[in-house]
Amino acid sequence: MKFSGRGILLDIEGTTSSVSFVYDVMFPFVRRELKAFVESNWGNADLAKSCNLIAVDAGFESLDHWQSNSPSADPKTLVQDEVIRLMDGDVKATGLKHLQGLIWKSGFESGEMQAHLYDDVAPAINGWNGQNKDVRIYSSGSVQAQLLFFGHTIVGNMLDQFQGHYDTTIGGKRETPSYVAIARQFKRPPNEILFLSDVIAELMAAREAGMHTALCVRPGNATVIPNHGFEEIHSFSDVKVS
Repeated sequence: MKFSGRGILLDIEGTTSSVSFVYDVMFPFVRRELKAFVESNWGNADLAKSCNLIAVDAGFESLDHWQSNSPSADPKTLVQDEVIRLMDGDVKATGLKHLQGLIWKSGFESGEMQAHLYDDVAPAINGWNGQNKDVRIYSSGSVQAQLLFFGHTIVGNMLDQFQGHYDTTIGGKRETPSYVAIARQFKRPPNEILFLSDVIAELMAAREAGMHTALCVRPGNATVIPNHGFEEIHSFSDVKVS
């Protein structure tokens, strides 16, 4: 496909990186480390923020409010059980993503985890920057997790390649207003921005906002439904920018 606009907005899972890395490496790491992390960091301000966000997502005003409605429950257990429930349901909740980011930090910084990238991703992003494109990330994973991810990839630190990062605090990825808000952050009209994702519902929302779109078809991604109405790319090299 050809694109002559200025901005390029990228999804992560299934677009820049394999779904299997997220589900087979990152998520199991959280499950393995969750209890020890909560126990050792209880009272830490960042963890407290995560816990309060998780409580809000669960329908309470705060963790204290949640505990007051479950007086016999240990607040640490409340949080851990809710994290596992959300992960079991693959729920894209803001509080969950915040806590996952905290736990992943230790894995990336220790070197135990290095973020997977498809072979075409780093060269393409480097080339787009060389053509003065404004490349940014929009993922259901928290901005904190995104910074860890791209700061510790298999090809090294890529953070200098991106001008912005967005997560669900700006809005859901299947909601058109989110892409309108992101276009404002780009300070460009939506029709000057290309959004690449492997999720058709996200592409529909971005297209309704006025963005250019393309569906990433990668090994291991969900089966593409026929007649979806979007251009398909199998590699970032399929995008011809000018």
